[in-house]
Amino acid sequence: MKSTTGRQRRMVVMLSSLMICGALLAACQNGSGTEESQNPNGTGNTQQETDGTTVHFTEDKGTDGDNGGDDTSSSGNSGEGTDSESGNGATAEDPLLEKRSISALQTTIDAQSLVTNAESMTVIVNKQRSLPDGYEPDDLVEPNVPFSFDEPHEKRHMRKEAAEALEKLFAGAKADGIELRAVSGYRSYQRQVSIYNNNVKTKGQEYTDRVSSVPGRSEHQTGLAIDVSSPSVGNVLEEVFGTSKEGQWLAEHAAEYGYVIRYLQGEEDTTGYVYEPWHIRYIGTDLAPDVAKSGLTLEEYFDEANIKL
Repeated sequence: MKSTTGRQRRMVVMLSSLMICGALLAACQNGSGTEESQNPNGTGNTQQETDGTTVHFTEDKGTDGDNGGDDTSSSGNSGEGTDSESGNGATAEDPLLEKRSISALQTTIDAQSLVTNAESMTVIVNKQRSLPDGYEPDDLVEPNVPFSFDEPHEKRHMRKEAAEALEKLFAGAKADGIELRAVSGYRSYQRQVSIYNNNVKTKGQEYTDRVSSVPGRSEHQTGLAIDVSSPSVGNVLEEVFGTSKEGQWLAEHAAEYGYVIRYLQGEEDTTGYVYEPWHIRYIGTDLAPDVAKSGLTLEEYFDEANIKL
């Protein structure tokens, strides 16, 4: 009996030991499973938020496949798209290209051939591009420069920014010993009707179309253009002004003040008008020097085909 009882006690002890070992083993396994669940990659740390959410912090290894690498790449690509390209290949680092892109001929006209940027300093009005019906600038002023006539008239006016630039141009000319006269600035739609019809009546349709604009398509109506001459040539608006010292000075220095010679010699097929060395157009001191340097007409300068990196 004693032998049997001893064996029973040993078996009970062994079973108890096995049960304790099993419990300890299960506890270890549960602890390992919880940690792996919190950090499946076996790296990094976790943080328990107050709302019960577990936030995982993984190591950024800087590889192309990491999320950190993707974010950087995505941000870089986004930056390149913003900084390097704007519309038609214009760059934010080159404001001239960006401005040209915004003012491109193809994107500033509607189905009725009306310009959509009539108030812009870079608006292009010509035989194919009309101003909206009834358009009149709301900032017309009279520049403080000598005119070729004394009486009050609408043609003494220009848009404010262009007028201020003209005053600086005339002051620059005077400082160089050049005497200029303003002849004709702003021209209303109604006055263009009268001028155009009179030219047709007295000079014929073919001649008129080479020198005069159909009402609504005159650059003078924008308030950004003005005809300039000099007493040395009798203040006439003729090609002889271009060969005078005053005309040559104007062609050389106009861009410094934001103006360009609008209708260049030999470009009638592009601009639609004969050479007019007296007709200058304000487009701003940022763009004018670039236009002059390029040798392009405004039609060419603002054509999408020429707006490239």
